[in-house]
Amino acid sequence: MNRKRIGAYLILCSLVVTLRPFQGLAQQSSDASKSNLQQTSAERDGQHDFDPLIGSWKYHLKRRLHPLTGSTTWVEFDGTGVCRRVYDGASIDQVELDGPSGHIEGLTLRVYNPQSHQWRLYWANSKIGVLDPPQIGQFKDGHGEFFAQDTINGKTILIRFDWTNLTTNSPHFEQAFSDDGGKTWEVNWITDQTRVPEESDKAH
Repeated sequence: MNRKRIGAYLILCSLVVTLRPFQGLAQQSSDASKSNLQQTSAERDGQHDFDPLIGSWKYHLKRRLHPLTGSTTWVEFDGTGVCRRVYDGASIDQVELDGPSGHIEGLTLRVYNPQSHQWRLYWANSKIGVLDPPQIGQFKDGHGEFFAQDTINGKTILIRFDWTNLTTNSPHFEQAFSDDGGKTWEVNWITDQTRVPEESDKAH
C-alpha cells in the first residue's frame, strides 16, 4: 500500500470513529422526540368534561362567613341555574341564589385549552362585575381540581375548586382557601345541584 492510500485509509478510519458518537446522539434525540410525541398523543382530550352540566339545575349552597378567620358560621342559599354550551370546549353557567344573608347572582365561564389539556374557569358576580383570576386544572378519574392565586384582606392565598359526581344528576362542588401555601385547606363554599328535567323528558 503506497503512502497516498495509507493516508486516505487513516482519514477514513478517523471519520468513522468521529461520526459514531454523533450517530448515537442523533438516535437518542430521535427516540426522545418519539417518546414526547407518544406522551402528547396519550394526553386525554378533556374538551367535553363539563358537558354533563349542560341543562337546567336547582342549587343548594352552603357558604362559610368570614373565611380564614376561624369562623364556623355558615349560611345557606337556594336557587336555580342554567349551563349552556358555547362551543366544544367552552360553556357558561348562570346562577341566581337567595338566602337569609342576601342574594347571589353570578356566572362561570369555562374554556378548554387543547394544547395544555387544561381548563380555565372564570367566576364573576353581579355585585363586583369583574372576572376573578382563572382557576386552572383538569379532570383525572372523574375528579376535577382547579387552582388559582388571589388576594384576600391584603394577604396572598391559594384557591382550589373541586368537582365530583359530575356525570350524575347531583354534581358536587367545593371551594377551599389556603393561606399557608397549600399545606392546609379550609372549605368555604359547597354547592349541590339537582337536575331539572327538560319538558321533553317530562312528556315521557
